[in-house]
Amino acid sequence: MLTQLSIRDVVIVDKLDVDFAAGLCVLTGETGAGKSIVLDSLGLALGGRAEAGLIRGGADKLSVSASFALPRKHPAFALLAEQDIALEDEVVLRRVVGADGRSRAFINDQPVSIGLLKNIGALLVEVHGQFETHGLLDPATHITALDAYRRVKSGTVTDAACAAAWTAWREAANALKAAQDTLSSALAEEDLLRHQVSDLSMLAPRLGEERELSSARAVLRHGEQIMKAMTEARAVISENTDVEAALRGALTRISRVAQQAEGRLDTLCQSLDRAAIEAGEALRELDRVWAGFDADPAALERAEERLFALKAAARKHNSSVDELAGILETLKTRLAAIDGGSDAVKRLAGAEKSARMTYDKAAQALSLARQDAARTLDKAVAKELPPLKLDKATFRTVVAAKAEAAWNDSGMDKVSFEISTNPGLPPGPLDKIASGGELARFMLALKVVLAGSQDRAALIFDEVDAGISGATANAVGERLARLAKNVQVIVVTHAPQVAARGDNHWRVSKTTRAGQTSTKVELLTATARREEIARMLAGEKITDEARAAAESLLSGPLS
Repeated sequence: MLTQLSIRDVVIVDKLDVDFAAGLCVLTGETGAGKSIVLDSLGLALGGRAEAGLIRGGADKLSVSASFALPRKHPAFALLAEQDIALEDEVVLRRVVGADGRSRAFINDQPVSIGLLKNIGALLVEVHGQFETHGLLDPATHITALDAYRRVKSGTVTDAACAAAWTAWREAANALKAAQDTLSSALAEEDLLRHQVSDLSMLAPRLGEERELSSARAVLRHGEQIMKAMTEARAVISENTDVEAALRGALTRISRVAQQAEGRLDTLCQSLDRAAIEAGEALRELDRVWAGFDADPAALERAEERLFALKAAARKHNSSVDELAGILETLKTRLAAIDGGSDAVKRLAGAEKSARMTYDKAAQALSLARQDAARTLDKAVAKELPPLKLDKATFRTVVAAKAEAAWNDSGMDKVSFEISTNPGLPPGPLDKIASGGELARFMLALKVVLAGSQDRAALIFDEVDAGISGATANAVGERLARLAKNVQVIVVTHAPQVAARGDNHWRVSKTTRAGQTSTKVELLTATARREEIARMLAGEKITDEARAAAESLLSGPLS
């Protein structure tokens, strides 16, 4: 609910703080006292249009803040969390407008955009008046209102089933489209793919092959010098003597006398042994390399041709040589997708069709539930109209099918509330058919019926009693009191029958001091309240009869 409204320097208000309470809150006062300023100020805090002309004379800016106490399940908290706004026990909306017309917005003292302030405000307060209304006048809200009413009456099973079926259908449809797009793209380039796969398969690139070929080419380019050096080295080793045999012979001779040398020859024996081994291994390695070395110029030519072919293929595919093997596998996979793509598309098409049928069934069930709820809602609203002097009017809830492109997780329906104020006239949109006073009373009747299914923190009715009196005004007051049992209701009224129903009563008045006019709002005591209602009954001169009538209204049944 709205707990406090603080106004600074708005029109003729210099400083005003109003602490509101739960239930039916009544604001009364003479015409021109400033009731509209209070509501306009609240509208600024809710994100309404701001103008520098609203700033009180002599001030350089205006400021308005509205504080709300909300249950944690209220949807406003989810929106605030999405925007990383600090969540506190209260939600405080604040608006500051400078003399240059520039406006700043804050939620819980954190700067926000005017758009976010307006969105949060729309979740918190709904205003109904003769010339301005929000909420249910927007046809986009009608399906939400009907669904909330339906859930209160019958539960939410159909909603969950429809939402789950929608999600499953969308997933199946997206999978089908992806497969179709892949197949279509592959078919469009099938010939190119087959040609590329054929060329790369014949080339048969290997990872690391470029490095191997480059190394081999570098060796082959110096093949003659390498062969000559190896030949000469072997000749040096074996031309005069067998080095390994000579070392072994020396080792044999030394070993014969090593024992008598008392260890002095052990290291020498070990060195001769190692030298013989190394000499033998060096000679065998030289023979192995020499025997396997290919200095044939044709080998160099083959390596260079292979490198050229690999690099040409890499340029063609805009890749490195090492990436060619992976590209070949990718191309083969795409070709395989063409061969198996048709079967996959057929399978996914069957799954999509099945998911759509499930959604159709769930959405139709939801539509039937909405139609049942609409009939119940229409009957309930019809009962509220005659006491509100709308006995010739009719109300109907239209549940119609949307175009398939507009289907979503809440089904296939669009919902609109329509009225006809006179017999014989076709029903039409709420805001196009009813006059200001009729519209506010229609909204009151609808809100009374929807009570308990709405999540607004506060409802505001501005002069909902315009043009009525007596029994009709009493009926309006009774319905406002009933509505206020479920949600905070703030009503600006000139009807004593409505004012007498309030749980709390504030009087708006103007005072003049030192040539400055300002508006004040005061919470009335029981005695002051009786006097205010007597004034509303009798006018400027309050009589004892008016006081008695006021007492009668205040003590009358409020059920």
